Amino acid sequence: MWRQTEMNTVDTLTLPKHTLYPQVQVPSPPEGQSTPRPRRCCPWPCGEDKQTDMNNVYYTSKIYAPGDAAGKELWVNISKMEADQQKVRGFLPRTHRQAERVNLSFDFPFYGHLIKEITVATGGFIYTGDIIHRMLTATQYVAPLMANFDPSLSKNSSVFYFDNGTALVVQWNHLHLQDNISVGAFTFQAVLHSDGRIVFAYKEIPISISDISSENHPVKVGLSDAFMVLRELEQIPNVRRRTIYEYHKVDIPVSKISRLIAVEMLPLPTCLQFSSCGPCVTSQIGFNCSWCIISFFLRCSSGFDRKRQDWVDLGCPEEVLLLFSIKIDHIRGENTDTYEASPMRLLVGVLVVMVLLAAAIFTYIYVYNHPTSSASLFFMERRPTHWPILKFRRGSGRPSYAEVEAPGQDRDSIVC
Repeated sequence: MWRQTEMNTVDTLTLPKHTLYPQVQVPSPPEGQSTPRPRRCCPWPCGEDKQTDMNNVYYTSKIYAPGDAAGKELWVNISKMEADQQKVRGFLPRTHRQAERVNLSFDFPFYGHLIKEITVATGGFIYTGDIIHRMLTATQYVAPLMANFDPSLSKNSSVFYFDNGTALVVQWNHLHLQDNISVGAFTFQAVLHSDGRIVFAYKEIPISISDISSENHPVKVGLSDAFMVLRELEQIPNVRRRTIYEYHKVDIPVSKISRLIAVEMLPLPTCLQFSSCGPCVTSQIGFNCSWCIISFFLRCSSGFDRKRQDWVDLGCPEEVLLLFSIKIDHIRGENTDTYEASPMRLLVGVLVVMVLLAAAIFTYIYVYNHPTSSASLFFMERRPTHWPILKFRRGSGRPSYAEVEAPGQDRDSIVC
């Protein structure tokens, strides 16, 4: 068992506050005419069917309006499912902040990784990570509506799931917010398909999502994945600390979420789908895929996925650099008939290449072994997306979870 670390640090991004239904100011009518009733604005023109597409490197998201026929079909009527279609079925306890581990009957592709187990939480989300800890809301989630739901507030509330062999359906049914029970009940679903598709469907959303308080529990809609790094602590022998880095997330605009809305997320190709060198290195899928072959380790990766520690520990980044260097030398050798450099120029060129490679490898090793150094922070802050970081100890295995964002603290850097 890993010894506990004294401090857990989480960097998170706060979603902007949107108003889903702003009030429309109606001018006073002339005398003798009736006053028109105040209206609320729809997320798009009222009475108009509209589908919104959003693309990113891992998923394509489609948002279906309430009147869209395709969106209506995405809601799963569990009561009409035959008993023989349900391979796995279960209910979560009607208790605040509870989570239950569920074994899937199929392999679910999530960010290119095949997942066999997930964790369903009463707080409106599914945790997809391997390590269970008390900060499940931080990252590695599928969240149709993560919020401070408490099933114990109503006897009609429930959280249940079923697996028919090709899809897992999780329904959060008639749930109330613990810190605002008077607003009404929420009912929504998340569906994980065996082909990697993810569906969020909303039946009852009594208030704007942006009006839900994140004071005592994060409020999120979307997906997130991360990789973990395990390091020895120099100060304490035989003790290792896990650090989790969020490398990507999909944020669904909360201003688009309302009653009878459906969201469908379609997975895009990743490097992990390639099992041989040729297709890997020649792929054009939006990633810089590299092939690593060291001993029995054969893998195609961009270097940033759940298996990053294996990729780094086995020296795959250096292996890719070596192959690149050999390829350059081979090309230079083919051009000796048309261009013949002087010995001094050739020597200088070789020295420059060696110095650059040595500097790159040294910088990489230093940043990897000193993640809190100024150099490491410099590179991480200048990545295209800022990586939230979470340091935590191994949990006790209890089925409860704690919120990540503490009340009254800066959401950009939180100490729990």
